[in-house]
Amino acid sequence: MLMSSWGVTASRIRLALLGMSIALAATACGSSAVGAAPIEPDGPLVQQMTSEVSDARVMKHLQALQKIADEHGGNRASGTSGYDASVDYVVGVLHRAGFKVTTPTYQGDGRRSGGPERNVIAQTSTGDPGNVVMIGAHLDSVEDGPGIVDDGSGVATLLEIATQLSAHPSVQNTVRFAFFGGEENGGEGSDGYIRGLSNEDRKKIKLYLNVDMVASKNGGYFVQGGKGHDKDESGPPGSATIARVLADQLVKTGVTKPETIEFVGDDESAFIDAGIPVGGAENGDADRKTTGQAKEWGGQARERYDPCYHQACDRVDNVNRDVLNHYMRALAGTLAYFATSKAELG
Repeated sequence: MLMSSWGVTASRIRLALLGMSIALAATACGSSAVGAAPIEPDGPLVQQMTSEVSDARVMKHLQALQKIADEHGGNRASGTSGYDASVDYVVGVLHRAGFKVTTPTYQGDGRRSGGPERNVIAQTSTGDPGNVVMIGAHLDSVEDGPGIVDDGSGVATLLEIATQLSAHPSVQNTVRFAFFGGEENGGEGSDGYIRGLSNEDRKKIKLYLNVDMVASKNGGYFVQGGKGHDKDESGPPGSATIARVLADQLVKTGVTKPETIEFVGDDESAFIDAGIPVGGAENGDADRKTTGQAKEWGGQARERYDPCYHQACDRVDNVNRDVLNHYMRALAGTLAYFATSKAELG
């Protein structure tokens, strides 16, 4: 994650309000948010994906990313050998899962590499290529640490979902996985990716779901989409539907009252600017969990969601497997839902 979601400024990011959130009240049995139209029943692929994904395999990916950082100066920042090794690792996992993988380049800030950087893109061979359901996470860390929660947790979750989905699933829409570099430098990778697409190819992207920090030690359960005073905060029309489906899937995993918050300028920004509906998953970073949140979700009230945010201690032992498991299954279900849906985002 580029910055703390609340109370920290960055050149390209608007200040987000911690007054987060109307909670998405939902019943314990997993029905849709109160006041919202019912979500369609889960189809076979949703049930399959939510049951087959494994946090144990996600942890193996996180351990591999930790090993890469340890062998490359303690981080995986864009423009470093640790980032290049992370790209190679992700490409290898996706190749073994049967995906055709590309590594389109973008221009980084040049402070470290002095040349173009690589994103990683893979998509299913099935589904309508004119309707692309896209999910992404950033592959780089900050220079101060290995970035195992931020955002190795998103990367590893996507790798597990991609592996279990396979490159040739029975889906209505093509599914595309993205692993972006340069997020910690202002979203360079995602911005470069969108700029590199033709107008026609941008229009083929039905939605984008951003996954940034989903395993923090004291993490909460937040979704992004449809909340805020302008498009930068709420996303284009259709974004609220993505958030609602993700919240519904979180409830189905046993999470009570996931909260909706504004976007704050992570990798989704380039998609928002392109008019693509977006949703987001994130568990909080440097801000503090409220008493009410601790009561609903567990964890420690008045302590940071992630005590190791952007620090050297953001290692494997910073991972909360319970938070990871809830998000992993909810994201798998959300992706499967949209991959098999013929409905327009409303």
